[in-house]
Amino acid sequence: MVDFLGIGVQKGGTTWLFHQLSQHPQIAFPGGKELHFWNHFGASKGNDANVWVKMLTLQQPSTADGRPIRTGEITPAYALLPVETIAALRKHCPDIRLFISLRNPLERAWSAALMGLSRAEMFTHEASDAWFIDHFHSSASRARGDYAACIERWRTVFPADQLLILLDDEIATTPAAVLKRLSVHLGVDAAGFATLPPEDLARVVVPVISGVHPNYMAQQRLPLRPSLYEPLLQLYAPQIDRLHTLLGRDLSFWKDPAQARAANVRGRHEVTADQLRVPR
Repeated sequence: MVDFLGIGVQKGGTTWLFHQLSQHPQIAFPGGKELHFWNHFGASKGNDANVWVKMLTLQQPSTADGRPIRTGEITPAYALLPVETIAALRKHCPDIRLFISLRNPLERAWSAALMGLSRAEMFTHEASDAWFIDHFHSSASRARGDYAACIERWRTVFPADQLLILLDDEIATTPAAVLKRLSVHLGVDAAGFATLPPEDLARVVVPVISGVHPNYMAQQRLPLRPSLYEPLLQLYAPQIDRLHTLLGRDLSFWKDPAQARAANVRGRHEVTADQLRVPR
């Protein structure tokens, strides 16, 4: 049985979560971070979900001192799964613990556009505001930033208490508290994170992405162009307000231009995913 699943969001801190969780003695990722089973090969397309379960099953499901090891994966694309696929997943793993990390959608859209720019082998100064605005309006970017719709689909199938909702802002400011909440949610001993040094918790962990221009790493640290703040705010202010209503959490700070224009400038040290510990 698969114990947990990180469902998103893209550019929302999932690589950091994978890095930290993989260091806990009671948490394992037998298949690595992203398997993409449910969005590419899921049961809704006639494939056997038992294959996915087998990929995430350990031969030795407990630690040396007898504590259970929780297994799972994190695939940000799962945030966009349709209700039918989510229902198929629950049929196989009804008690699975879910979590999602949400990033300011203005920041997320900017970061995703920068990645798209690198895939096009372009430098930021070569792209006009119109290029970025077209990317922001793309159906894929809009869907990934519609957090309320993502959460509503998953809550249609799973009880709300099975889905832990985190904010990337919390990862940046109180990473130890985030891991403590996750340990409770996943049913593991929070003390398993106690040995992690503060400097490790403060790192921004970025994935190694194939097919991008060598300037990818540098471009991902660039702040939002001031001229693009208003177009992004027009797109996402209604989404932020809708999420506020859904979660009962004040997210008005996401609309603060000072925060949005400082996007990606976190003041944390970076480590690339190829430096992550190999998962069990």
